Amino acid sequence: MNRDFNIWFNNLKTSISNYGYYVDFEKIYKSAEKYKVELNILNSLIGSKTIEKDFENIILKYPETLEVIPLLLAVRSNEIFVKDSTNEYLFKFNKMIYSVGDYIKFMRETGLFELLQNHIINNLYDYLLGVEVGLDSNGRKNRGGHLMENLVEEYIIKAGYKKNETYFKEMYLSEIEKKWNMDLSAMSGNNVSTKRFDFVIKTDKNVYVIETNFYSSGGSKLNETARSYKMLAEESKKVNGVTFIWFTDGLGWKGAKKNLEETFNELETLYNIEDLDNGVLEHLK
Repeated sequence: MNRDFNIWFNNLKTSISNYGYYVDFEKIYKSAEKYKVELNILNSLIGSKTIEKDFENIILKYPETLEVIPLLLAVRSNEIFVKDSTNEYLFKFNKMIYSVGDYIKFMRETGLFELLQNHIINNLYDYLLGVEVGLDSNGRKNRGGHLMENLVEEYIIKAGYKKNETYFKEMYLSEIEKKWNMDLSAMSGNNVSTKRFDFVIKTDKNVYVIETNFYSSGGSKLNETARSYKMLAEESKKVNGVTFIWFTDGLGWKGAKKNLEETFNELETLYNIEDLDNGVLEHLK
């Protein structure tokens, strides 16, 4: 059946972001809870009139509190490099490698003493929760990459396939060859490629290798993705018993529409979320 690309393209979604996409609060609470004792010890510095001396006493008596310092600056590392007018430092916070005075200078020059001494904050635990929320926003790209994958898996299950029986996640070409005694060299550049598919569905007559992605914004990567999947579609046609399926969606494709159309014309099994809603997975043979 001939499909109209423009009609298909106009059904692409704006977003598939769910409630958990924006902030992973469970991870944030776990991270902050890990340092709750150290944070409470450092809370004693809030409003201190002799903050440098008090800080010295704390890190000498409770050196483990140093590990929290990078997080207060939104740094996920035990090392922080600093260069000033006279010296270069690579501060370590899992152990003290410089003098107490150097660490006091670090706290003063980075503004952490001012933050604590002048009551700009009232509780370091609450402050760290806010820092963690900011840091976690960087994880949205990774979460976004899994959203389409998770969505497609829901439809696979809905279509009646069972995990590790009739559908499989993240399988390499070599694993597919071994499991079903197939020769997929035409799809691997004579065994040069280490291609891994998001899903593989096995029916009585066929093996379906599946890729999934969603692009809410554009970029040069989309043109390359469309070209590479067009090539994969051509290669898969050389292998009996194997069908390549690509599920993609998102308005990011607007900037790469021409390349996507070329792949659409080559790959009959290029689908979007609308196709999933229409039960495309329920008719695999």
